[in-house]
Amino acid sequence: MPVYYYRDDNGVNRYLPEETYPPRREKRDTLDDDEDAALKWYTSSVLEIPSYINSALRSSRTNEVYFFLKNKYVRLYYTPGKTDDKILTNLRWIYDGFPSLVDTPFGEYGIDCAFDTEGNEAYIFSTKLCAYIDYAPGTMNDKILSGPTTIAEMFPVLRNTVFENGIDSAFRSTRGKEVYLFKGNKYGRISYDSKQLVGTIRNIGDGFPILKDTIFESGIDACFASHEESEAYLFKGEKYVRIKFSPGTYDDILIGEVRPILDGWPCLRGILPLDNKGVDAHSQTDHQEPYPDQHDEL
Repeated sequence: MPVYYYRDDNGVNRYLPEETYPPRREKRDTLDDDEDAALKWYTSSVLEIPSYINSALRSSRTNEVYFFLKNKYVRLYYTPGKTDDKILTNLRWIYDGFPSLVDTPFGEYGIDCAFDTEGNEAYIFSTKLCAYIDYAPGTMNDKILSGPTTIAEMFPVLRNTVFENGIDSAFRSTRGKEVYLFKGNKYGRISYDSKQLVGTIRNIGDGFPILKDTIFESGIDACFASHEESEAYLFKGEKYVRIKFSPGTYDDILIGEVRPILDGWPCLRGILPLDNKGVDAHSQTDHQEPYPDQHDEL
């Protein structure tokens, strides 16, 4: 029989207070809920995040550029200030276009950053690793000239800096053999032949005041120096901008507004955004057939 009252110290009957307690959640229940949330994120929610350009490499061929999208790439002919760019090499696996990168992090997982040097040569980066390659445009003769090795081994001056464990993007300066490196909201300049730092590592907004209050102040996903003198393209997420830069001064200017990539590069419609399913899995049977003496004249 339920009890509804009690007798206090003075002999007066009083009603017992009523309190309701929710069922106790066991620690296992909490862990299961957390695991369910993580599973939902990795199997559905993350797929809804669009993926755009990871890195870019200016070709030695006039007005040609490589865009790397995870472990794939496209090659374009671009026309500064116009929208009649065209695809020269459609979306394909990096290791199919650059056979020297088969079974390397660059070919299997993607290229985070790249910049050109002399002729057909370039540095490429994937997480904390880098290599120096001859990308041999128009042939299947690309080769690794140095590496793969860590960024700290290739560029000792970057040891113990924000660039040691990865570089987001880079573009060639018009000054000698200098290149701008970007990581998060920081940037620095190095001379890639002497492998020395030029100046100090600073905030992007301090060195490029024109980028203050833009999405690029906090980081740049990909960039490349245009074949037009002192111009560069910067990319972040679905947006891009073209700038005119002047090394050693604060006279940089924006050429046009920050705008959607697909508005300025309509030839990339149907390619961007890339499905965000992580690095695409593949097997040796996924490799496309090689093309005699050419890898990007498709």
